[in-house]
Amino acid sequence: MSDPQRTIVKDVSIGGIGLHTGESATIRVLPAPVNTGIVFIRTDLPHRPVIPATSCHALDTGVGMRRTMLAKDGAEVHTVEHFVAALWGLGIDNVFVEITGPELPGLDGSAAPYVQLLATAGIAEQDRPRRYCVLREPIVVEDRDSTIAVFPAKSFRVSYTLSYNHPGLKTQFASFERNGYPEAASFGEMIAPARTFCLLEEAEALRAKGFGKGASTDNTLVVGQEGVIKNTLRFGDEFVRHKILDLVGDLYLLGAHLKAHVIAVKSGHALNMKLLHKLHQAMEQWRVGSIQSVSTEVMVGPKLDITQIQQILPHRYPFLLVDRITEISDNRAVGLKCVTMNDYFFRGHFPGRPVMPGVLIIEAMAQVGGIIILNMPEHKGRLAYFMSVDKVKFRKPVVPGDQLVIEAELGKMRSRIGQVTAKAYVAGKLVCEGELMFALADD
Repeated sequence: MSDPQRTIVKDVSIGGIGLHTGESATIRVLPAPVNTGIVFIRTDLPHRPVIPATSCHALDTGVGMRRTMLAKDGAEVHTVEHFVAALWGLGIDNVFVEITGPELPGLDGSAAPYVQLLATAGIAEQDRPRRYCVLREPIVVEDRDSTIAVFPAKSFRVSYTLSYNHPGLKTQFASFERNGYPEAASFGEMIAPARTFCLLEEAEALRAKGFGKGASTDNTLVVGQEGVIKNTLRFGDEFVRHKILDLVGDLYLLGAHLKAHVIAVKSGHALNMKLLHKLHQAMEQWRVGSIQSVSTEVMVGPKLDITQIQQILPHRYPFLLVDRITEISDNRAVGLKCVTMNDYFFRGHFPGRPVMPGVLIIEAMAQVGGIIILNMPEHKGRLAYFMSVDKVKFRKPVVPGDQLVIEAELGKMRSRIGQVTAKAYVAGKLVCEGELMFALADD
């Protein structure tokens, strides 16, 4: 079996002060069964709340928070990114992490102590294949002058450009690629030792807000006008290497190993979280679209081909009138219907002058709308029945050779009733529009 899941052989522990809260905490890392993932357990709180390290539990902290936080049912764990990056670097998929406080130890401000700790625990292969996330389409997130673009690739690579308008912190670029496991040596040598940093004026602002209570010039590279204060760089480009460290730690919260080329410009944890949630949403849409495969690679992208469409809609030939979905989100879908002379309805509508029946254009619109509704997790396995049509207008005949581009948007959605507004275009010109009402029923 190629690329099996991995855990550690024995328990290991380490303690220290949190960079932001300044509180002492100890973590105990334990082996975990296959498909567990990374799971934090707050042993200092009643009932020992469990917080999985996944994108759905990652908080959108906003610009300026400078750390990654997880939360579930009111319990939180702060500054997880360096530890999670160490797990990623060592190819460890499954561990339990008991923690005695709200924040992981900051240690020296890098992931190197965590890499060393986990290496002493030993690494064991497990009898299930590792899960991968493979993109079909590029995904881009932006916020002002910061951007992350993720492109399909056969392996993982991250390229980062750091740019500050500051005399002590010049523009830096670095690229890191991994082609397989184990690559602990390269990660441990090139990325893990890079320490967290901030500008002197940022440090003062963080302290004023009550953050950075455990930070010092020993565990944080503080950059003044003349350079690093009371410390020495481990690499000439240590700052950009630490940005890569943060980014891979944040992306590992996806719950799968990403195969992609990630190109980031001036991104931080806030934009990393935005990307993480967008990737998670794409994976969920693909999974809810019933891609039930034994493959360990989850294909992520906005398109659905006819095979996936048939996993969502109950329609079959000759009444399946959607050939492809080119865009899909929680409330919108764009579908294509290629109209050909071979379509069954042209034999009688009309001989000698083939025109697509208007009722079938409406049906095609309804099927695209139905995909939006039936692609929701809570509606999986249900049927969507047509209830009513309102405000329908036909603008132009549809004939063989045309390609219908159908845009559907979900309006009001109650427990079992959904409303969809749909428009159909040919060559950019509107041919039909209307409002459709659906009723949901269990299969």
